Amino acid sequence: MCFDFSTRRTPFPHGDVLEATGMYVKVSVDGAPYLRKIDLKVYKSYPQLLEALEKMFKLTIGAYSEREGYDGSDYAPTYEDKDGDWMLVGDVPWEMFICSCKRLRIMKGSEYKNT
Repeated sequence: MCFDFSTRRTPFPHGDVLEATGMYVKVSVDGAPYLRKIDLKVYKSYPQLLEALEKMFKLTIGAYSEREGYDGSDYAPTYEDKDGDWMLVGDVPWEMFICSCKRLRIMKGSEYKNT
């Protein structure tokens, strides 16, 4: 489990307390003039996250392969980890991704292959 600074304690009647947490990260898409912010805690897996991003930005990312990455896809989702390194979404286990992702960038596939 990762430590999350965005935790808020919300009091309820009868002394109950609800822990409301969110892991919000900015999402950018190459060529899009705007950013979005999403809560990573809403998603339970890479497929759920990628499906939501495809719907949000109206694009197709394609399937991930450990060997080929997102080869053949028009877009390649990447993220900046807590060390400042850019990684391909799907390269690490989901729990590790959730704990280390600072922001997401959906690159054009052609640009990703040139990096």
